[in-house]
Amino acid sequence: MKEENKRRGGKGGRNPKIDPSIHRHVFRLTEKENAKLLSLYESSGMHNKAKFIISLLFGKEVKTVRIDKGTVDFYMRLTTLHSQFRSVGVNYNQVVKLLYRNFSEKKAAAYLYKLEKQTAEFAALCQKIILIVQEFEEKHFKNDKLI
Repeated sequence: MKEENKRRGGKGGRNPKIDPSIHRHVFRLTEKENAKLLSLYESSGMHNKAKFIISLLFGKEVKTVRIDKGTVDFYMRLTTLHSQFRSVGVNYNQVVKLLYRNFSEKKAAAYLYKLEKQTAEFAALCQKIILIVQEFEEKHFKNDKLI
């Protein structure tokens, strides 16, 4: 048993890298240069500043991600509105079933007439929302291409 422990000896830890980064370079920046570097770094979305600088130095492609808070907020509200539309549609179906099940035909027809008026207003509102979304897309996504 002691011989097995001796053979394992220094096998602990992680595997060594094939090409470790052992060379270090230091450079100094002015306040303006540092602010510009930091803004480029933040817009790139990379999590390691050293790798970001290396990619800049050696001409590797740097991807920048621009997050517009207004667009994100608009998208979140539109998503919420869409879920509310779906729930209204489900409720609409349930109301129609309940009307025919629990009321006479005459009374159910009267209630359905009122429901149809509300549905027409709802459809007009939906069309307005679609127009607003199209206008928003034209303004904010005319130069951006989604992949």
